[in-house]
Amino acid sequence: MRGTDMFNLKGRVALVTGASSGLGRAAATFLAQAGARVVGLARRADALDQWCAEAGGETAYVAADLASDADLETIAAQAAEPFGPPDILVNAAGLNLRQSADDVTRDGWERTIALNLTVPFFLAQALVPAMREKRWGRIINFASLQSRRAFTNGIAYGASKGGVEQMTRAMAEAWSRDGINANALAPGFFHTELTGPVFADPTVSGRHAAATCIGRNGEMGDIEGPLLFLASDASAYVTGQVLFVDGGYTAK
Repeated sequence: MRGTDMFNLKGRVALVTGASSGLGRAAATFLAQAGARVVGLARRADALDQWCAEAGGETAYVAADLASDADLETIAAQAAEPFGPPDILVNAAGLNLRQSADDVTRDGWERTIALNLTVPFFLAQALVPAMREKRWGRIINFASLQSRRAFTNGIAYGASKGGVEQMTRAMAEAWSRDGINANALAPGFFHTELTGPVFADPTVSGRHAAATCIGRNGEMGDIEGPLLFLASDASAYVTGQVLFVDGGYTAK
């Protein structure tokens, strides 16, 4: 496969969690525009309705609360109904309660680990058999700067995202011989609902922009190229990797 053909997503089916807002929504929209048939997964049906209306391309959605004790086998089956079994999974849903180490509660810790780490694994596990049958699959997890860096009030979130990095490597070891590549994107600071408190303070957001090599925080379009690479045949020999889309934040 040569040239731009290796980036072609025509005929692929993608399932994107967290598709109602933020980077999940941006990822779901871009994959639809790139030619994939996309199923968005989030808890807010009204926001998913709006996403479908605005995204263009072939889209559908499943409304489910992944933060609860969701039946991921059932959700995977529902996600396969509109277009067939997904062969691309983007685990973008996330939770960051921003609690200091002294204030973390057992409930907050468990909710964070469940949504950020447990759900991505078991949802992938539920989708793997159909990917294995096709001998082709792409699992794209969302890691974070906090997979490797410690931030104030981020101990639970950082623990979960450190786990995502290692889980991604372990997924690659388990499933890549079946044609299923597993990688992760680790975004820097993008303005989303999750990072709202950062961008509410111009001094804090400016400090993060200055910490990058490029000199600015992320914009939604910055995620598109890396996402397309990991979702397509272009990344056929890339697995178990974490790609930091952070403007060089972690390079300094």
